[in-house]
Amino acid sequence: MKKTIRKLSSKKSIALIAHDNLKDNLISWVKDNIIFLQEHTLYATGTTGNLLEKEASLCIHKLISGPLGGDQQVGALIAEQKIDMMIFFWDPLNPAAHDPDVKALLRLAAVWNIPIATNEVTADFLISSPLFHGEVEILIPDYNEYLKNRL
Repeated sequence: MKKTIRKLSSKKSIALIAHDNLKDNLISWVKDNIIFLQEHTLYATGTTGNLLEKEASLCIHKLISGPLGGDQQVGALIAEQKIDMMIFFWDPLNPAAHDPDVKALLRLAAVWNIPIATNEVTADFLISSPLFHGEVEILIPDYNEYLKNRL
């Protein structure tokens, strides 16, 4: 399968998501890294977005709550190549009613080859990378070719 190059600018579009019992962890992480994050376009699902705006005083593009379709909204933005990376403090030990949506969201991040952090230490690695602070090219499969071969 051929691959295409997608250029990410130095100003990234970042999705911020957290399961209920990890929202405080994400808020704390965002506050610790606010100097880096405020330079970027930030998206968040429902309650997480409201809490981040209130607690961190950041401008957040708020989507609806994850269980009500917010995870799918983020997935659509990824598929439209409008999200460059995702920080998703996901709780793998606490199954949620919307687990299929979570799995689909993680799959889309992999399909479109965007960086994703599912815990704090990985988020630290992403934000401290020189690639986070500058322009970068990522490779994504050419899905038109993929679809043509499937028909």
